[in-house]
Amino acid sequence: MTTTTTIQGDDRRSRRRLHDWAVAHPVAAYALLAYALSWVLWAPVVAGGGGPIVVVLFFAGVFGPAASALIVSRAIGAPIGPWARQIVKWRVPVRYYLYALGLPALLLVIVNLALALAGQDIDLGLLGERAPAYLGTFLLVVTIGGGFEEPGWRGFALPRLQARHTPVKATLILGVIWGLWHLPLYGIAAVGPIAFVFFYTWLYNRTGSVLLCILLHASFTPALDHLVLRQDNLGVDLAILATLVAAAAVLVALTHGRLGYDVD
Repeated sequence: MTTTTTIQGDDRRSRRRLHDWAVAHPVAAYALLAYALSWVLWAPVVAGGGGPIVVVLFFAGVFGPAASALIVSRAIGAPIGPWARQIVKWRVPVRYYLYALGLPALLLVIVNLALALAGQDIDLGLLGERAPAYLGTFLLVVTIGGGFEEPGWRGFALPRLQARHTPVKATLILGVIWGLWHLPLYGIAAVGPIAFVFFYTWLYNRTGSVLLCILLHASFTPALDHLVLRQDNLGVDLAILATLVAAAAVLVALTHGRLGYDVD
């Protein structure tokens, strides 16, 4: 009986220490849980498995960040209502919808212009061919795809990071966390989110809407996949990276490093 009581007591103390650590470090707790949930679900994909069950597990893994935000919020006693309302917040000025839906396409126009100026052939005829794929990818991402990472990255992690760091530093930290989450699927290319994480920060800070960030995510993915109007090669990848980094630098400069963040 004494042994059982001792084990139970140790278990309670361990849970209390874990709870206290999560309260003190909510973003770290959230990130570790997001990695664990998603990576476990993606393991069959990474191992080369196929079939409908593996596909279901892949898309379930996409919801790891959102699920982790909900779990950690409940564990540390943070209110769920304000977090959930961000996901359905749609009453924002139209210009932010234009930004979310149009910015990725605009950046890819710049990429194509840069490639053309560098002497690479741009095939405008590909636009018509790729339009259905662009729309299909957008709809997939905005419903069951990567767009639903956003309740975690922007809805949970970003506000907490910005409460302790400057907007630029908070964004860079989040970019690293976000990028590493993709590591099992994309390898070294997982660093990609660092190049465009700043555009999400500005949009979230100006609107407080995770829904708009979902739309931005759903616009970036098909733009990167389908709007480069030539065959992919190293020059294309470098042009995309240079354009995103330059645009992010301009955004940081124009906002004086605030990225739309205002302290009430």
